[in-house]
Amino acid sequence: MAYKDLREFIYRLEQEGELKRIKAEVDPVLEITEITDRVSKAYGPALLFENVRGSDMPVLINAFGSPQRMAMSLQVNQLDDIADEIMALLGIADQIPEGFLDKIRLLPRLKELSSFFPRMVRKGACQEIVQYEPRLSEIPVLQCWPQDAGRFITLPQVYTHDPISGKRNVGMYRLQVYDDSTTGMHWHVHHDGAENFRLSRQAGKEKIEVAVALGGDPAITYAATAPLPKDIDELIFAGFLRKKPVDLVKCKTIAMEVPADAEIVLEGYVDPEETRLEGPFGDHTGYYSLADYYPVFHLTCITRRKDAIYPTTIVGKPPQEDCYMALATERIFLPLLKLQLPEVIDMHLPMEGVFHNCVIVSIKKSFPGHARKVMNSLWGMGQMMFAKYIIVVDADVNVQNVSEVMWKVFNNVDPRRDTMIVDGPLEVLDHSAPLPLYGSKMGIDATKKWIEEGHTRQWPEDIVMSREIIEQVTRRWSEYGFE
Repeated sequence: MAYKDLREFIYRLEQEGELKRIKAEVDPVLEITEITDRVSKAYGPALLFENVRGSDMPVLINAFGSPQRMAMSLQVNQLDDIADEIMALLGIADQIPEGFLDKIRLLPRLKELSSFFPRMVRKGACQEIVQYEPRLSEIPVLQCWPQDAGRFITLPQVYTHDPISGKRNVGMYRLQVYDDSTTGMHWHVHHDGAENFRLSRQAGKEKIEVAVALGGDPAITYAATAPLPKDIDELIFAGFLRKKPVDLVKCKTIAMEVPADAEIVLEGYVDPEETRLEGPFGDHTGYYSLADYYPVFHLTCITRRKDAIYPTTIVGKPPQEDCYMALATERIFLPLLKLQLPEVIDMHLPMEGVFHNCVIVSIKKSFPGHARKVMNSLWGMGQMMFAKYIIVVDADVNVQNVSEVMWKVFNNVDPRRDTMIVDGPLEVLDHSAPLPLYGSKMGIDATKKWIEEGHTRQWPEDIVMSREIIEQVTRRWSEYGFE
């Protein structure tokens, strides 16, 4: 059963003992971040700050901040359940189709998605209050870290349209608050929002309409972060996740639709010729991203619920809430990766690699150079192009256990033979590359090497106890005096 809105999710969190209400007055400038950072590092609960200085809105934070709460947000017992649904939808629960024609035959199954298309409704709770003179200062937007350039909205669903096709895009791009009616629009060059911006400029549009929604069913918020192909509507994906269409209402001042049950909606436009200095900002890499010039978002209206709750997040050195949103992406999109690369057994994006810097995959190795083939394939797949390190291990290695993976890397790899360095695009937040957006990446083949790969020496076997002895000791464990 889908959550109707954010408060239904809050109720579920509280029922499950996953929410702490904080009644003491707190400052949205730095103080909430320090509290939340300590709770995140201690793997603690979601936090609802009910008394925030300067605003009558409560602040919800760390709502996605554990594997359990991330699964709860998407209404599943565990995130792999969604992967299983996708596998079943594609008809590949037992076997990944290898041939092109096999994949084409699966397409009719995708018609099931039509029941999840968003639908228009006449009115929504997100428009209970309409402010044609926007006052962002009434929203308890956080300043997270001491060197941040100001306050940043960090959990927005940003709605734009492709000016040619008219297709909707929903992304998550931070918004630095400049004053009551303007913010920055942090459109990364590689993302679809930035592409819609470029296309709109090329089309000669004087104003690019944008809507920003905050809150609603958590599945919609997650969908805004998902690495979907440009032509797939994030709201259809959200409908699939929640097993119910997303209800939309028309905005008051722009030709855009937004979730009817959002908490707050910002309506406005971006001037294609205007930029302003945005940042620095304490980012998910654990470092401050540097100041640069970005488009400016001008608000024409704010609509909200009468008793709106402001959802937000902080980013910084992991673990933070975004780690678990990335975990969801890892698990949910694994079946689609397997559809393209049937040899892949499992994948892990360790939080120490801040998700895009390191990808670990296990494969069923079938021919010499197979690991290198997988590396090159991954670098050619969407946002995988940002992976600075790709580590490939054999099928029997548990990629979720980083210690086990590193044992294989440190023991199975000959640095000259088994590493590959290539040049290509990098994530905009990568500060280590000598040039912005472009630099080197490394592939590491930690699989067992074959004679055909030039390893003519005998390869030793892993030390493994016999199954009979393992079972015998397990049966007798209490006899030895262990609990």
